[in-house]
Amino acid sequence: MSVQEDGGHRGTEIAARTERRWATISVIIIVAMALLAAFAGIHRATMPQPRVETTDPSRLHLSGEFAESNLGSVLEANGAVTVRAIGQQYSFTPACIVVPAETPITLRATSADVVHGILVQGTNINTMLVPGYISEQLMRFEKTGDYLMPCQEFCSFGHEGMWGKVRVIDQAKFAELAKSGGRLSCVGQ
Repeated sequence: MSVQEDGGHRGTEIAARTERRWATISVIIIVAMALLAAFAGIHRATMPQPRVETTDPSRLHLSGEFAESNLGSVLEANGAVTVRAIGQQYSFTPACIVVPAETPITLRATSADVVHGILVQGTNINTMLVPGYISEQLMRFEKTGDYLMPCQEFCSFGHEGMWGKVRVIDQAKFAELAKSGGRLSCVGQ
C-alpha cells in the first residue's frame, strides 16, 4: 500500500467517524426534544390550571358578578377597564360593549347554557365561554371604531345569528360616560 492510499484510507475513516458523531448527536437531540414535549403534554394534562374560577350557570342573572346590573364596562379606580358579559343561545349580554381606546381592558365572561366563543374580528381576541367557568381575556384596542364579535363555537341551530359588537371610543369620552356610574354598554349612544 502506498503512502497516498494510506492517507486516503485514514481520511475516509475520519470522515466516517465524524459523520457517526454528528448522527448520534442529532438522534440524541431529537429524542430529548420528544421526551420534553411528552413531559410537557403529560404535565399540562395532569396538573390543574393555576387559577380556575367557577360560577353557577343557573343563577348567573340573579346574583353575583354576572347579575344583570353588573354586565357591561366599568372604569376601575386604577384606570383599567373591566367588561363583564354572558353568552347564551343566541346572544351576548350586553350585545354591544363599549370600551376606551389605548387602555388595558379585562374581559370576564361566562356562558349560561352551552359552549360559546368570543372572537373580536380584526384582533387576536378569541376565547371560549364554558358553562360553570369564568373566562378572562386581556385586551387593548389602539384605534376607535366598531368591531364585530361573532360566536365562533357552534352552539346549535341559530348559531349563525349570534353576533355582538365592541365599540371602541376615545378615552376622554369613555371617562365622561363612566362618571355617571353603573355599567356601560352601547345602549343610548
